[in-house]
Amino acid sequence: MTADAPALDDLLPSALRRSWVVDGTCPDLDLYSLFRARQIADLHRTAVLDAKGKLCYTALDRKVRCLAAGLRALGTGPGDVVGVQLPDDRNAVIADLALAALGAVALPFPVGRGVLEAEHLLRRSGAVAVIAAVEHRGIPHAAELQALAPALPALRHVVAAGPEGTVPQGTVALSRLLRSDPNGFVPARPDPDSAARILVSSGSESEPKMVAYSHNALAGGRGNFLASLIPDGTPPRCLFLVPLASAFGSNGTAVTLARHGGTLVLLDRFTPEAALAAIREHEPTHVLGVPTMVRMMLDRLEDDGPPLPAPTALVLGGSPLDGTTAVSAAKAFGCPVVNLYGSADGVNCHTGLDGCTPLGDGSDVVAGRPDPRVADIRITDPDTGAPLPDGAVGEIVARGPMTPLCYVAAPELDARYRTPDGWVRTGDLGFLDEDGVLHVVGRLKDIVIRGGANISPAEVERELTSHPLVRDVVCLGVPDALMGERLAACVVPRADATSPGPESVLTLAALGEHLTRCGLERGKHPERLLLVTALPLTPAGKPDRAALRARLTA
Repeated sequence: MTADAPALDDLLPSALRRSWVVDGTCPDLDLYSLFRARQIADLHRTAVLDAKGKLCYTALDRKVRCLAAGLRALGTGPGDVVGVQLPDDRNAVIADLALAALGAVALPFPVGRGVLEAEHLLRRSGAVAVIAAVEHRGIPHAAELQALAPALPALRHVVAAGPEGTVPQGTVALSRLLRSDPNGFVPARPDPDSAARILVSSGSESEPKMVAYSHNALAGGRGNFLASLIPDGTPPRCLFLVPLASAFGSNGTAVTLARHGGTLVLLDRFTPEAALAAIREHEPTHVLGVPTMVRMMLDRLEDDGPPLPAPTALVLGGSPLDGTTAVSAAKAFGCPVVNLYGSADGVNCHTGLDGCTPLGDGSDVVAGRPDPRVADIRITDPDTGAPLPDGAVGEIVARGPMTPLCYVAAPELDARYRTPDGWVRTGDLGFLDEDGVLHVVGRLKDIVIRGGANISPAEVERELTSHPLVRDVVCLGVPDALMGERLAACVVPRADATSPGPESVLTLAALGEHLTRCGLERGKHPERLLLVTALPLTPAGKPDRAALRARLTA
């Protein structure tokens, strides 16, 4: 570990952390050791399916050892932070496991993230190297990062992934490192409770937050989440529609492969057509994505087309899941739709295989019953931190085997979002009902203040999704000289919402009438309407609110 690397201290009581090892909740092995055990148990099982075809566990392990040997020769060792900016393909998986084999700490961030954000992440983490694509969708990531290197004292190497002859000057070719001799490589054996990966959360802060997770938190806590969705214990075949470099995507290498010995089905970028084709061709057991992606896929399905191979579960997170989408998806995909409430900051709760439709009273989203093998959940007073009784709305706080170590190089965030005994303050509002089921009702911060009155965009979004002509919607505040802010609705109409006739045209008045019928007072109605063919997505796969706001204020 270099002197520039920030300390990654565990904010959970050590006795509590060790208790989850003693009772078997966490495996107490580092991620590479877990992966090796899976490889030895089934040498030729397919580990990765991507655009290049199949890669079995044994072939993957050899590539992992080659890269690890090459990185070690560059001086990378235990505790070093290494950035990874690669699309979803075998190289991203190889890099993840190679860093685990070195005892290094992976810092993945999705392709498409801007160079300013990359600089922030690499600088604050003290990253000694970064592995990046030479080019992806027209963006020269490796060259951009190499240009940053002189201003980043800790950064020693930029490793460029791309065809021979395209590697920018000054970078190290990933292809060369993959030809390193693996025979003399001896894996590190890091403490399973030490940092393995840094998750990036764009969240509510002005700069992206970085959250450090241990081997046990990933393979144990997050691994137990996926285990609850594998009814027969068979190794899963998971199609990831979200980037592996996102918080949701952290269930890929560490969980699907190392913990469960499964198969990753990867797309280098999401399109609804590619996702549907992958389901038909590879028949995944689990499809993991965000609701917006599924709504786009539903639009592409033909009513009279052949049925899709039914997965075990469609797992949706990253943004609230409305009942209309859940019902439509369950019918189209022929499987339970799991509503996952989670974040990089350290919370996870889901509706499970028995409850495929989130049924609330219209003002909340049902997130399921907390699993203490993943994360226990409490409701507390946002001001005092005191526990609240069942049914009372307060801040959702979480603590359990998946709880991260700390925020990276941000003691102010640790002070704001972690309690002295390690609980994570989510900033979300919710309540636990008499059956112990979690309901999420909104955000402490995510409000639009119109003339002094508070409006919850999430509440309005939930009601608008039930409009028969609305396929998808994002509500957000736009500046206003008179009122301070006004609420805008960015709507993706259904295909039949543009046909002639007054009943099939989306207008502000029509949306307002619908909200009135739903019981929402006039003061919460949108005052701006932006119709779009599709919601723009961030590199992490979530609706890009900043891009929509820019269009509204242009």
